[in-house]
Amino acid sequence: MLFDRPIAIVDLETTGGHITRDRITEVGLILIDGGQVERFDMLVNPQQHIPPFIEEMTGISNDMVATAPPFAEVAEQLLARLQGRLFIAHNVRFDYGFLKNEFKRAGIKFRSEVLCTVKLSRKLYPQHYKHNLDSIIQRHEIQLPSRHRAMADAEALYQFLGQSLANLGREAVEAAASELMAQSTVPPGMDPELLEQLPDVAGVYALYGEHDLPLYVGKSSNLRNRILAHYGSGQPSHKEVRLSQQIKRVAWHETIGEFGAQLLELELVKSLQPIHNPRGRLEQELCSIQLQQGGSGFLLPKLVNAADVDFSQLSGLYGLFRSQKEAKKALTEVCEFNGLCQTCLQLEKRGARKGACFAHQRGRCKGACIGKEDAGEHNIRLLHALSRLQLKAWPYAGKVAVRETDPVSGEWEEFLFDRWCYLGSRRADSERLEAKPRFDHDVYKLLAAFLKKPQDNAQLLELPTAV
Repeated sequence: MLFDRPIAIVDLETTGGHITRDRITEVGLILIDGGQVERFDMLVNPQQHIPPFIEEMTGISNDMVATAPPFAEVAEQLLARLQGRLFIAHNVRFDYGFLKNEFKRAGIKFRSEVLCTVKLSRKLYPQHYKHNLDSIIQRHEIQLPSRHRAMADAEALYQFLGQSLANLGREAVEAAASELMAQSTVPPGMDPELLEQLPDVAGVYALYGEHDLPLYVGKSSNLRNRILAHYGSGQPSHKEVRLSQQIKRVAWHETIGEFGAQLLELELVKSLQPIHNPRGRLEQELCSIQLQQGGSGFLLPKLVNAADVDFSQLSGLYGLFRSQKEAKKALTEVCEFNGLCQTCLQLEKRGARKGACFAHQRGRCKGACIGKEDAGEHNIRLLHALSRLQLKAWPYAGKVAVRETDPVSGEWEEFLFDRWCYLGSRRADSERLEAKPRFDHDVYKLLAAFLKKPQDNAQLLELPTAV
């Protein structure tokens, strides 16, 4: 039976929620061997600052852990207690992931079967909506001396399991737990070591096939869940099944926030050219629309290429298009929707035909071609029609940085821009790397969208002109 084996109910307190950047501050274990129960808890020096928010929530201060041993000094002791046991925790990926990373830093490989009590509660009590630890404590009337301390929270799980076994029966709880553990087995084609390493954090990932051929680049707020989905979890489409069969290697890069993930995804798609990503045209083919004064008084649209115009200035440009064909199609649609004359704009040749243009005969031109509308009126309507496509001029005196900050740890990363061009990034502990400015269509759209609606945990910093 599942619960006849040695069990460790585990709870950790940490400096924050990031599984690789943050560190453990307290360990609480309840070790069960049949009828024998042993409790073990200890403070751990995280060797990094505990943020005020975490201090207030857990009650564990920097002073309290100052004289505690670092994890490396107690790693062997903890390993002896955990080895060979079923690892049970609330949101088990969090606690198990933190311990695995700490053991890895100490040069110790740790692996265990795991059971998540969040998922177990959902399965055993589907009539309830919430399954966080506070809800379980309240629902089961569990009495504790404190909350958000490792041993107290482990004790809550111990009582929850005991009540569930008593109220629902051992057979029902065993069956639910066994089903959950079966779902966490390694998907076909995945290296078991990879399953252990995948982090539950935001970032960008790349899938590679035979001979390290880039297959796909993507981003996610949870790298673990997204990468597992590529191996066939859920109900994959035929395309997804074909992709999963090609995967030979997975690489990922964790990010602090969404903006950095979006930016890195754009960079990797362009540099790797993965075969399963939509493949846009090269940036050198970018073009836009400029207006020039024609001899007859009509403003005339002219297509200009990226090679001929400084796209970082963007003054007097309308729309960014990946090809001249795309730009001409957009102009045609603007003319037809607004009743503009394509012959007066020299988008169509009048030829030998006199009188109204073909569009006027179809009711899609208001008659500038036959004098029903003078050039001035037509120009005003053209400018109004194109206004929604007008590109924004750089609204700052110099460079700016988009800074994303982890709300718990306070760690940040800055992304530097000048005249819509991405120049590079830096973190608090590194120098800024700046690249040669190069206008990029997708980066422009990403930054323009951010300026219009900033994302959570991110802010725009205007930098001194000398920077």
